[in-house]
Parts: sequence; structure tokens; C-alpha cells
Amino acid sequence: MIDPANSETRLRTTFNIKVNGKPFVISTVGQAHQFLTSLNAVEWMEFKSLHDTAMAALQDAADNAIMTVQATNAVRTLFVSAKLL
Repeated sequence: MIDPANSETRLRTTFNIKVNGKPFVISTVGQAHQFLTSLNAVEWMEFKSLHDTAMAALQDAADNAIMTVQATNAVRTLFVSAKLL
């Protein structure tokens, strides 16, 4: 099992988001994983189910690059629901 935080597997798109005025560019599984774990768990509580789904999808994509479509879709769904996109 590969550590998703260190994965350089490319997502199917690049996400350009701003949080508290600070820009983030997310284009790999590792960057997405680091971003989703860097924020406090309380900040994701409203979106717990989507967050859990995205984290699981990122782990799957880190282990098997063919899963990047599902990981990208899960991250996109979470970001849209959280109004980051």
C-alpha cells in the first residue's frame, strides 16, 4: 500500500482553489491528500461522507493509477459541495 500523501500520480484535472485568500494548486493525488488532511477535521465535518469518499478514492488512486478518474470525481464533488470550486 502506497502512502497517498507522497503519490505523484496525476489527477485528471488541476484544481485551482483559494482558502482564506491563499491559493492552492492541486494536480496530483499527493497534493489532494495533503490538502484534505491539512485542514482541521472540524472544517470537513459538514462534508464528512464526501471527505471520507475522497480520501478512500485517493488511496485507491495511489495504489492503482487507473483509479484517478474516480479520485478526481470524488475530490471535485467534495470541493463543489464545500463551495471551493
